[in-house]
Amino acid sequence: MRIGELAARAGTTTRALRYYESRGLLPARRDTKGHRTYDEGDLRLLAQIRTLQDFGFGLEETRPFVECLRAGHPEGDSCPASLQVYRRKLAELDALIGQLRSVRETVAGQLVRAEEARDALAADALVPGGPEPGCELGGQQR
Repeated sequence: MRIGELAARAGTTTRALRYYESRGLLPARRDTKGHRTYDEGDLRLLAQIRTLQDFGFGLEETRPFVECLRAGHPEGDSCPASLQVYRRKLAELDALIGQLRSVRETVAGQLVRAEEARDALAADALVPGGPEPGCELGGQQR
């Protein structure tokens, strides 16, 4: 099949296919007229690349999976190099989860502090001579 058909079937662009080719992820076969030609195996390579990218893998991280498929393995993740990429990605995700938990705790603490400050202002407003409650937006009174 030609590049346009492969792009349509893979749900991508010819530009992306040329880029994958330039990175060595997609084979650069040509027919006698110089047109790029592809087969069902190439469609499978693209499906593997796109699935991994959808999961947050960088393009270079897909290389071991592509090479595994090219070597004739039934699945791109059945080779040791692919398993190593999975392990590294899981470690990255665990680190990000830890960072997000820390940020969440900080934001939750800020919310508690802000609500307590708001409640204190509201209580002061009930005391005779206390401050008038106001709205932070546009200086309008509530």
